[in-house]
Amino acid sequence: MADIHWTPKLVEAYLAEAADTLRRLPEQRVRGYFSAWPPIIHEAWDAYGWSETENRKGPPSARAIDQMDRTLLWLRWLDRDDQKIVWHRAGNRPWKAIAHEHGINRTTAWRRWTYALVTIAARLNADSVATTLQHHLVQHPPREMVV
Repeated sequence: MADIHWTPKLVEAYLAEAADTLRRLPEQRVRGYFSAWPPIIHEAWDAYGWSETENRKGPPSARAIDQMDRTLLWLRWLDRDDQKIVWHRAGNRPWKAIAHEHGINRTTAWRRWTYALVTIAARLNADSVATTLQHHLVQHPPREMVV
């Protein structure tokens, strides 16, 4: 990932993939708990299959989970409100709901989301440049001395 030039669109794609991976993880259950009873149906619509569709992709791979963990660390570079806006948007939450939750209008929510993506992309690009420079500044031994 060090040789990638990060753009806000690419950051958005990685965050959406992380949200999808998190959604596909199996739900946590208490160990040893078993019930022979069928699940309780609280709404009539649920009885006839009007609920959200189950994920059809299956559980995520170990590689996808590792990528999700690295991607979620990017959110630490943002303010708490911007983290929530970015994460809600990665999960395809509508702009109107995001704006209502934060007490701002849709345009402001979009601006803050865009600024947050640019911030993450700039930070990732700066880190990759610093890593490359650090690698070039290291004094490597001459090839004759390497055994």
